[in-house]
Amino acid sequence: KGIQEKILGKEHPDYLATCISLSELYERQSKWKESEKLQLEIKRVQVAGMVQSVSYLSVSELTNFTRSFEQMNDLLYSYMAQRIIKGEPIGLLSELAFDYLLFYKGFLLSAASKLNVLAGMTKAAKELNQKRKMYFRLLAKEFVKPVKERDLTFINELQEKANAVEKELTRNVSGYAGFVSQVHWKEVASTLKANEAVIEFVSFRKRFPFDSDSILYAAEILTAGGKAPDFIFLCEQKSVDSILHSGSGRKSDYVNGLYSLLDRGAAAVEAPKRSLYELFWKPLESRLSGVDRIYFSPSGLLHRINLGAIPVSETEAVSDRYTLIQLNSTRQLVLSDHMIFDQSQVALFGGIHFEQDTTLTSEEPLVAFQRTGGTSWSEPGGNSRGEGWRYLPGTAREISAIENIAQDAGWQVRIHKANDATEESFKGMGAGDHASPRIIHMATHGYFFPDQKTAEFQPMGRNPSESVFKVNDHPMLRSGLIMAGGNAAWQGKQVPEGIEDGILTAYEISQLNLSNTELVVLSACETGLGDIHGNEGVYGLQRAFKIAGVKYLIMSLWQVPDKQTSLLMTTFYRKWMEDHMAIPNAFHAAQKELRDNGLDPYNWAGFVLVE
Repeated sequence: KGIQEKILGKEHPDYLATCISLSELYERQSKWKESEKLQLEIKRVQVAGMVQSVSYLSVSELTNFTRSFEQMNDLLYSYMAQRIIKGEPIGLLSELAFDYLLFYKGFLLSAASKLNVLAGMTKAAKELNQKRKMYFRLLAKEFVKPVKERDLTFINELQEKANAVEKELTRNVSGYAGFVSQVHWKEVASTLKANEAVIEFVSFRKRFPFDSDSILYAAEILTAGGKAPDFIFLCEQKSVDSILHSGSGRKSDYVNGLYSLLDRGAAAVEAPKRSLYELFWKPLESRLSGVDRIYFSPSGLLHRINLGAIPVSETEAVSDRYTLIQLNSTRQLVLSDHMIFDQSQVALFGGIHFEQDTTLTSEEPLVAFQRTGGTSWSEPGGNSRGEGWRYLPGTAREISAIENIAQDAGWQVRIHKANDATEESFKGMGAGDHASPRIIHMATHGYFFPDQKTAEFQPMGRNPSESVFKVNDHPMLRSGLIMAGGNAAWQGKQVPEGIEDGILTAYEISQLNLSNTELVVLSACETGLGDIHGNEGVYGLQRAFKIAGVKYLIMSLWQVPDKQTSLLMTTFYRKWMEDHMAIPNAFHAAQKELRDNGLDPYNWAGFVLVE
């Protein structure tokens, strides 16, 4: 280490690798102080490298750079887990690991979002950004073609040009390099009131005392008063898999089993039956005395769970005892932009015609082929948002009811329905010098397909030749929303030149500027799903709208029933616009009202709110 520091310098990757190896040696020798001192040095070198690289690397290049953070974070949490097994104190590791999370968890999402918003500040940056987005649009058109029809030479050329423009943009956008301000756990703690707490969930690969494929879950709890974060081991991922991957014949039965105390789901092989409550919440309760408001950031498979809907008794759910605020990273408590949304425009999409035949009336069902969602089990004949691209009568009634609520509250409303709810109309919001509306409500079909190269969440009854959107390598193209006329492209038919195909992918949404939008409601199926990339989060619609600059996002975790979804949405808007409740409070109150009225979890727990 000393030789490398003298000859190569501390910024050299060999020096960093030696520091990591030496810290592992000290952990094996139980030299805790020496190990912790080295890990502080490792963090300093890594963070300095990341801060410097932001000013000249593209977002795609930053993706590779952050992998070293993930590996070191895996080691840190593996060290803590091993020390706890040995009965040894974890010392400074909990503080160091929390600071690691605050810096890099969701880092790439923050970088992409900040670049997207700041790129419109100057004329030069705006021109560069327009060129960048042109390349991305061309790439999107190539990626949705069958593999055999793609022009690989053209794709490589576009990717090189897009990367070069993005790097130039990062060098020229004022304020972009400065967004990587380091946040420490003490700063987060200082924002908390006596009744508040922060929970950073983390998933990590076990790398010590031996390298393993096992994924473990833990939580770090932070409360007001300056006390160091509490580290709490939760479970192994195989215990979560045994619950989330088990399903009954009917999806509603499966969901109700997860979020009720009557049937807690399947158990791991040769392991006692454990519920979501026992896995993820019960271990935390003793550390939350006196707390009733919790800011939390999920990780791994927790992105597919509605934490607030987990039952803690026959009459109470977690959200009854605590106000839960889900964040991409709890550093948002320190670095919040505190945006003020003073305009009152609402854009409502619903009652959409998914066929190109404009002679059909709004009451005729527009039948597409049946499909099952990424984690779903089909219920043939149901009127579910995601079962097939057919007309959803409940969405027309839904946006009509919301229109009345909004207009009575003094909001300006624009309706997009039938054949007018086009992909072009959506992309026109926020384009040029026009500010995006404060609310965007999408009542339509949504889709998500998991990566076909993995065995995770393999659904039943899929047709292998179904759609290019299903088998695409790009995770942001395997998630999206269906707009007017979208059935043609989905079924592989030729779309006339010069018009959009009606498949609004997450990839395309991420190129928009929706920074003036306070709330997007995705009243559709599986809009909260996507590929999970460690602690970086979900690659899908959630990520796309956050990159576009949206503050709040309401989305779904499974196929949602049409009628009950409309009831949930109208209840939410009444509580927000008429009763003047804050968005998080209105959302949780709407779900509670449906539950109190006797609706089972399948009908209301599928939606989550992310800030």
